[in-house]
Formats: sequence, C-alpha cells, structure tokens
Amino acid sequence: MFLELILLLFALAILADYLLKIRCNDIPGPRPLPVLGNVLLYRGISQADITDFQKRNCQKYGPLYRLWLFNQLNIVTCDPADVEVLLSSTKYIKKNKFYDMLKIWLGTGLLVSNGHKWHSRRKIITPTFHFKILEQFVEIFDQQGTVLVKKLEQYADGKTVLDVNPLLCLMALDIITETAMGTKVNAQTYPKLPYVPAVINVTDVLSQRILNIWQRIECIFRLFSPIEAKLLYANLKLLHDFTDRIIVERRAALEQKLTATEPATDTELGVKRRMALLDVLLQSTIDGKPLSNEDIREEVDTFMFEGHDTTSNALTFCLHLISRHPTVQAKLFEEIREVLGDDKERPVAQRDLIELKYMDCVIKESLRLYPTAPFIGRNLEEDVNLRGKLIPAGTNITISIYIMQRDPKYFPEPDTFRPERFLNESLLLGEKLYPYVYVPFSAGPRNCIGQKYAILEMKSIMSKILRHFELLPLGEELRPIYSIVLRSGNGGQMGLRPRNYDATSTVEI
Repeated sequence: MFLELILLLFALAILADYLLKIRCNDIPGPRPLPVLGNVLLYRGISQADITDFQKRNCQKYGPLYRLWLFNQLNIVTCDPADVEVLLSSTKYIKKNKFYDMLKIWLGTGLLVSNGHKWHSRRKIITPTFHFKILEQFVEIFDQQGTVLVKKLEQYADGKTVLDVNPLLCLMALDIITETAMGTKVNAQTYPKLPYVPAVINVTDVLSQRILNIWQRIECIFRLFSPIEAKLLYANLKLLHDFTDRIIVERRAALEQKLTATEPATDTELGVKRRMALLDVLLQSTIDGKPLSNEDIREEVDTFMFEGHDTTSNALTFCLHLISRHPTVQAKLFEEIREVLGDDKERPVAQRDLIELKYMDCVIKESLRLYPTAPFIGRNLEEDVNLRGKLIPAGTNITISIYIMQRDPKYFPEPDTFRPERFLNESLLLGEKLYPYVYVPFSAGPRNCIGQKYAILEMKSIMSKILRHFELLPLGEELRPIYSIVLRSGNGGQMGLRPRNYDATSTVEI
C-alpha cells in the first residue's frame, strides 16, 4: 500500500509539472525534462562560458527564449523592444530571484531591495549624486589619480608587462571610501588591505553558486563545497567588519560635531560643500525612524562594491582596449592636450572632463563590448505581453545586455572596437534608433544611480594616465568572465612608456 501511495504521489507530481510547463509551449526553448526542467544544460558551464551559452541559445531559439529550472520559468531576452517594455515601466522593478544570492553580503540594499524600501532608500540617496556634489568629488578623483600615476612610474620602461587591474582596484577603493563614506583608508599606500581580495573571493564564489543550480541550496552548498563555503563566509565577515567599523567611526565623529559648542560651518558638516553618502544615511529617517547600523551597512556595502569593483573593472577593459588601438590612443591624447594643455600636473575640473567628447565615445564603446553588468534580471509580479507572447506572473526575466550590445543587427562589426560609432548617436542605428539597445547602466526607474559619478571618475583617471604614459600592447588579451560583474580572468595586461609631448601628432579628431 505504501509503495502504491508513493507511486501515486510521484505520478501526480509529474502531471502537475507537465500542466505547469505546457502553458508556455508557445515560447521557444530547449525541451524540459520532467521536474528537473533544463537544469542539466548548466552542467559544466563556467564563469567564462555563460555569455557563449546565452549566445548559442539566442542563435538557436531566437532573441526571446525560455528555460525551466525545476518549476521556475526563466525567460532570457536580448531584444531591445522587450527591454524597453521591461525597463521603462514602473511596474517591473522587482529584481530577479538570482539576486537573492547577494543578500548574505548586501542585505536588501538599493541593488536588491524592492517596493517601499527601495523607493524610500532611492529617494534618500539620489541627491548625494547631484552634479554639484559630483563637482566636489572630481578633486578627489584627481588626487587619487596622482597617487596612481606615481605607482605606475616604476613599470614605465616600455617592456614590462603590467596587470593594471589590482592598482586600479586600490585606487577606486580610495576614491569611494573618501567620496561616499567620508573616510580615508589609503589603500594605494597600504596595498595589502584585505578588502579588495575579499570582494573578488566573494563575487567569484557567489557567481559560481548562481551558475551551479544545486549550489544555490544552502545545505547542499555547505555539504558538497565546504572549502568554498568557508572561503565565502570568512570573507563576508571581513567585508562586514570593515564597513561596520567605518559606520561606527563616522557616526561618532558626526555626533561629536553636532554636539560641539561652537557652530558648525558648512564645510565642517558638508551641508553645502560635500556631504558624504554615509553622513546622509546617518542623519536620515524613514517613516519617522532613523536608520539602524544594519540598515546603513546594507547601503554602504552596496556602494562600496558598486563604487570600486565595477568602476575598476570598467577602467581595466577600457585601458586594455586603448593599448591595443594606437589610432584611438592618439586621438585621445590629442583631445586631452587640446582641453587640458601640456601641463601634466594641472588639476582637472568637472567642466574639463565634460569637454572630453571623444573620450566619452571611447568609454561608451568599451562598455558596449564589456558591460560591467553583462545581464540584469527582473521578476514579474503580473502577466506581461512580450511580442505577442504571454509571460505569466512569477517568471524570472534575464536581460542579456552583453549579447544585445554585440548584435550585428544594431552594431555593424559588433566585435570591433570602434568608438567613432558613438560620435553621432542619432545615426548609430540608421533610420530607426533603438534607445534600449545600449543599456550598460540599465535604464528606466532602476537605472544605475551612480553612472555620472562612474563616467567622471573614468574620464579623470584615463586622462591622468594618458597624460603621463603611452599604453603599449604587451601581454595577453582579455579573458572576460562572469563574477557577478564582468571582469577579466587575467586582468588588464599592457606595457607603459613615458609620454612624449615633443612628438607631433597628425591624427585628426
């Protein structure tokens, strides 16, 4: 009798699974197995393989296809028309369930949160990236860029192969802690600071768990991957301890200033000059209640990660590409000389960086080829119609930015680094411009809040490096891998040579 009951339950489970999956048979995709769905397709998929995996599926099933992970329907799209529907609406702002993997690190900060919490936090944080505030930050970009250039001088012999990524990570960490946290950690001066390798370890393990469906289950992960689990939680503790210390120290310093007998000046509290993101969080309330240290740590961890890891990797890809394209580098240098002059030590202001128009094109083209977030996700809370196909509520949607931005339908010679394609964006796609085909910072209500900050930082550091050095095509080519963000598995290898200002350039802008 017991065996018959088990068989009956099993048969009912198979029937329920069949009825669930048959609803979406009109959406192309690989044939799912009973119960398991398409989980087995992910066997052997590494961090370096995931973009090729998505590309093969797009070629086989079209720009919108389905995958079943057990009983969870997943839709992948690389069609800008679908992307516009999903990103432009205020209805589809809930993050995909794979973001849940980040909660053990980032809590439910701005990147992961939804609903009222996301709206209220976004409202608090948005003013800290106002262009007047960014103008103050450019000074710090320039100062930390000067420290970086001094570090690079020892490698500028024209023959040493340098991986520039670790140095860029330390520089970006110094910038984000000083601008957003109001704290100096002097990472470039003390490069053994464990924060940077801890971020790399955490993102590597978490990305492996996202790709390995079974490892998403906590008990299975701890049981069958004990070494990775130990590495993950040890590094998470290090990251949380680091941010907790910054919060406690900054809260104490702020309270001391607020209770001082002499009146505080605008410069002291940064009310008009520069108020760090952390100070804003420390003084903010939501529904009449101040944010707890845990609330604040969620946002600090989020911005520490997004403000240093994403920017340093974007810079790595961009500088590497410049080193392999001498004509592009020559045009950049000519523009830099035209805007900033020949004084390599002259500090730059925000208005100078805005004038570097060709550099904008170079950065845009680099982000087209190597978007920091190669794919982003949404979870549907209601049914949505995409190109005549009904996608049911509860579906996880993945937008493959990496594949879309390399589609030859929209970008001729898609794998070629050609910044000139962005000189006149209205002509980029011929007669019909698809505004959602290029979204390296996402778009719509949940676009990247720090995108202007990131672009200004990149322009400041790139102009500083190119004023001092010529980048040479030495070392290995890039090996892009998925590690929550897109990074190069072998860093950004190149050579450096002191910049010669006496050589006459014949390159036209």
